[in-house]
Amino acid sequence: MTQKAFGIDFSSHSVWQRAMTHPDLMANIATAAVIMLITIVISRLVANAVRKVARRMAQTDADRTLPEFLSQVVRWMLLTVGCVAAMNRLGVETASFVTVLGAASLSIGLALQGTLGNVASGLMILFTKPYRIGDSVRIGDTSGRVHRLGLFNTEIDNVENIRVYVPNSKIFSNDIGNISTNGALKLELKVDIGYEADLEATLKLLADVARAQPDHIQTHEVWTGFQEFAASGITVRMWIWVLPANALNARSRWMIDVKRALDGAGVDIPYPHQVAIEKVSGPA
Repeated sequence: MTQKAFGIDFSSHSVWQRAMTHPDLMANIATAAVIMLITIVISRLVANAVRKVARRMAQTDADRTLPEFLSQVVRWMLLTVGCVAAMNRLGVETASFVTVLGAASLSIGLALQGTLGNVASGLMILFTKPYRIGDSVRIGDTSGRVHRLGLFNTEIDNVENIRVYVPNSKIFSNDIGNISTNGALKLELKVDIGYEADLEATLKLLADVARAQPDHIQTHEVWTGFQEFAASGITVRMWIWVLPANALNARSRWMIDVKRALDGAGVDIPYPHQVAIEKVSGPA
């Protein structure tokens, strides 16, 4: 059965006959296949070597995203070169191919401006390193731990353990807060005490409780002081310094100890009271 497309006979008999009558064509096809096979093997070996060298040069394990990126770039460059060489062996005009590829790249670039913007921002993040994998960050309305740095987006595990994919262009256009950079996080707590309390004794008590917190970093001094006269009492403001990973547990532990200490000292924590006044009319 004869199969034709664009005026060319693609039947199995015709293809086999052409192959037998043009041995150079078969040789070129075999050579192109060997070139592609060698290119695939070499690109994989070179990419792995680049990844290993880049990991050795990285300062910490958190820099492993850059080695992965470099290895992929090297691999695709080698595959492109091998593909062009194989096509050249088959008689394809590579100059025309490069021209077509350039025109296609321009069209794709115009259609994918947002995506290319994410790639450009991803490259800037990879090289400037405002954060690394494992860091606790705050970017816009998203807070959490960086799980992965990609060329298109950054994966962040928030406090609810939900993985959020944030586009890199949005990250690079926002303020980036890296909680892990300085190694210590200021944990602040406010509590109201009654007006009848001994202010100096209560302040000393709360300072002792703050210093006794097990998660407090001893190289950073605690601070306690009065902030304002509130409607129901006097507001005490205090802070300690903890590791970012211990912040949530440290706050809960601290609140329990503050409540227990104030109860033991007989210091009241006031809260708003509502007084109902009922007007009773006299006899008519």
